[in-house]
Amino acid sequence: MTSVSIEEAPRPSAGLRRRLTASPLTYLSASLAAMIAVFSVAAPEAFLSAYNIQTMLTVTSVLLVLSVGMTFVIATAGIDLSVGSVLVFSAVMSLRTMTALGGSGFGVVLAGFAVAVVSGVVWGTLNGLLVAKAKVPALISTLGTMGAALGIAQLVTGGNDLSGVPKALYETVGLGKLFGVVPWLVVIALVVTVAGAVVLNQTRFGRYTLFVGSGAEAARRSGINVDLHLIKVYGLAGLLAGVAGFLDLALFASANIAGHSTDNLQAVAAVVLGGTSLFGGVATIPGTVIGVFIPAVLQNGFVILKVQTFWQEVAIGVVLVLAVYIDQLKRKSREKS
Repeated sequence: MTSVSIEEAPRPSAGLRRRLTASPLTYLSASLAAMIAVFSVAAPEAFLSAYNIQTMLTVTSVLLVLSVGMTFVIATAGIDLSVGSVLVFSAVMSLRTMTALGGSGFGVVLAGFAVAVVSGVVWGTLNGLLVAKAKVPALISTLGTMGAALGIAQLVTGGNDLSGVPKALYETVGLGKLFGVVPWLVVIALVVTVAGAVVLNQTRFGRYTLFVGSGAEAARRSGINVDLHLIKVYGLAGLLAGVAGFLDLALFASANIAGHSTDNLQAVAAVVLGGTSLFGGVATIPGTVIGVFIPAVLQNGFVILKVQTFWQEVAIGVVLVLAVYIDQLKRKSREKS
């Protein structure tokens, strides 16, 4: 079986189609660099300040962790709309656990982390079972678990945000910095991203993920247990949603019930903007990183320049549609070759 990866995009030629599909990661990198250059020139003192850069990196860390998991799901030609709700559920269950254990000490924090991860894995595995075994379309099954996870979190909290995050978590992971410079949240997100890239590109799990996305039936005939692999992929997405929920607790020192309603769509947009194909079989973690930072830089720059943030939504919408259009051109070109 032939491995499908983003490096196999058609070579550039004089035709518009091949120019558009030649190197999307290069175009994305150039676009991000151009945005940074524009805002740096327009407001150098504010945009390039250490405080602004650290804040932007910290705020995007949680979304980046979610998006790494979403990359694997979309690479199988699936989708997970539940990650935002699973994040909230995991954060709530983690904070409830830490409060019940006394609310202080690193042992309590570790217990809270374990509960957040297990909570995410449970929901992710459920999504995988619904998609792989019950044959419920991913859009519908994860839409259902999205409502269920958020609904249970609201029942547990009465619909209110929870406070009382242990200082051992908030003051270290939330506010702490490696060598006094790089926020720990950024370090953790970087570790998750690098690990995701290695798994996707260097392991059997990553190859199987791309094979399944390229054609589930062909993968099945090649001896891959497609159902089991899908369960693992959705379980991974749930696990990272649980990690993101724990990081969110550290960042905001509370379990925010209503603040993550669009996280799923932001993660999907970041992954697609980054070059991972909605049709499966093509995925890139570096592209996902760029896809996360394009809207982050736009939003940050618009706020500094006092431009209405509505323009950010317009710009991201246009870029997202263009990314999907290019993805379709690539897919048609591969089918013809």
